[in-house]
Amino acid sequence: MKSRIFQPVAAVVLAAVVIGIPLWLVVATAGKSQAEAIDPDLSPPADWQLIENFRRVWTEADVPAALVGSLLVVVPTVVAVLILGSMAAWVLARRTSRLTALLYALGISGIILPPAVVTVVLLLRQLGLAGTTVGMIGVYVGIYLSTVIFFVTGFVRTIPDALEEAARIDGAGPVAVFLRVVLPLLRPVLATATILICLYVWNDVFYAFFVVGGRLDTLPLNLFRVASAGLYLNNWHLIFAYVILMSLPLVAVFAVAQRRIISGITGGAVK
Repeated sequence: MKSRIFQPVAAVVLAAVVIGIPLWLVVATAGKSQAEAIDPDLSPPADWQLIENFRRVWTEADVPAALVGSLLVVVPTVVAVLILGSMAAWVLARRTSRLTALLYALGISGIILPPAVVTVVLLLRQLGLAGTTVGMIGVYVGIYLSTVIFFVTGFVRTIPDALEEAARIDGAGPVAVFLRVVLPLLRPVLATATILICLYVWNDVFYAFFVVGGRLDTLPLNLFRVASAGLYLNNWHLIFAYVILMSLPLVAVFAVAQRRIISGITGGAVK
């Protein structure tokens, strides 16, 4: 009996320590002055300057332009990955041949196999897409398409075939069946995939740096640029304030989609 009570309490305490301490460190440091934040620690600031630090970062680091750049990459990437991934997953889930099984294995292999960065960059140069937003979106779509296929395929298998058969009897074609019957039922798992893809793409520096090469200023690239240029040298309060600003859109997306996340994960994992 005691173990049943102790285990959930221990889990809550562990989660609070693992998540709460780093979160408090970020918020407390972002609210300090430059002198207090030289050596970041868990002590609260003597005088909270969080709003003032937000204002400095917003203007000095040119955050609005970087925010627009991030949205120009993230939004098309998420839309393309969700549409292409859900359509491919629907076909792979409804076919049971050996060829389909092989295609499914190839489709989700991107989760395990790392992308060849040098080959990707050379290919983009041959196509004339190196250093462009379209090329960057194409790279992200290719990288994270496997994740959507993996989640959505298992979820589609839980949907009864009778629903699609009824739509076909009424004269609906494949596109109409997918858009009117299958796609509305995929909202929970697509919400989960949206969170994951947004998290990956929004915080990415590595692929953005090599593919775009600084031509498009996203939030992570902008933070890397200003920190490397010495603008934020020893200004940990501004760096942590920038991190909070950069995380707020992700928090908003999570708040909107959080009701469907758990059902999407469990629904896609049972099959």
